Amino acid sequence: MVREWDPRNASSAEIASLLDTLNAVLAADLPQDPPWRENSLREYLSEVMSGERRISWIAQAEPAPDGMILGHVNVLLLGGIGVLEVLVHPAARRTGLGRELVRVSARRVWDEGFQSIGVEVVGGTPAVAFYESLGFTREYVETRSVLDLNAVDWPALAEMATGVGAGYHLEFCPGGPPDDLIEAYARAKAEVRDVDDGELRPSSYDPQRLRDSLDTLHRRGMKPYIVLTLHEQSGEVAGLTEVVVPAQHLTRADQYDTIVVRDHRGYGIDRAIKARMLLELRSAEPELAEVQTWNAQANEAMLKVNAELGYRPDREWCEYSVDVAELVHRLDPPR
Repeated sequence: MVREWDPRNASSAEIASLLDTLNAVLAADLPQDPPWRENSLREYLSEVMSGERRISWIAQAEPAPDGMILGHVNVLLLGGIGVLEVLVHPAARRTGLGRELVRVSARRVWDEGFQSIGVEVVGGTPAVAFYESLGFTREYVETRSVLDLNAVDWPALAEMATGVGAGYHLEFCPGGPPDDLIEAYARAKAEVRDVDDGELRPSSYDPQRLRDSLDTLHRRGMKPYIVLTLHEQSGEVAGLTEVVVPAQHLTRADQYDTIVVRDHRGYGIDRAIKARMLLELRSAEPELAEVQTWNAQANEAMLKVNAELGYRPDREWCEYSVDVAELVHRLDPPR
């Protein structure tokens, strides 16, 4: 019932069936989230950065090659951890399928020599009880907030975008920062690296890895937009914010890092760059209706800025992890 699967040479029918299952899961667990489209879905599932590998399995309703996909699991092997994603069609839940998908993928992670598995778990969904029943423990919690662009006060936002201190100017960079600023951009990200950040969505602090990350986003059908603040006297990047608009759900963008370098805090940069980003997206992405972002619950300053811009807290977004050896022993004990 479960077999290893490569989305790069999967049939169009299989990709369409997986999309149906993904949207059925969203409708059941996250009904306010937009449904996904087939646009670049194959690339989203297969493209990875250099040095990373993604291994996938599917469970089909029947052995025929184009049978309905009831479950999917993939594991991204990066650094010292395997990052797990599991989908089970609501009609196939409580049948043991989810457990079997985790068992198969955990055994592979163990065979590859990795010691831990991590997974993002959305608060308020059945995934919480499922992973905790398998021995996963919560390591990190963020709050997801969502901004409805139809409710934005655009004149107030335009005023916020100009509220940056003297000696700084903002630049909008569709596609990513210009190459002559890549090193300064990477330094800004590295300087404020937060040891409390989660590890399942790592940022790129090295210039070459940053270039590779941007290239991978494009190949996966995810269009990056950057707004950065330049300190006019030094030419250094003092602040930045990143948004990605995925081809798979064009109506909702994902806001990633928003960073202000320590020596440049207190000049209104954080609010200005996020406001400028929204103004630019309004014209650059006409289908866009919402922007979602994630923040550590302890990051009160950024949560305050988000509230001023109109974001509303939505759900907890948690990282769970488990020791691979313990998980394999629990799910696939030696006979």
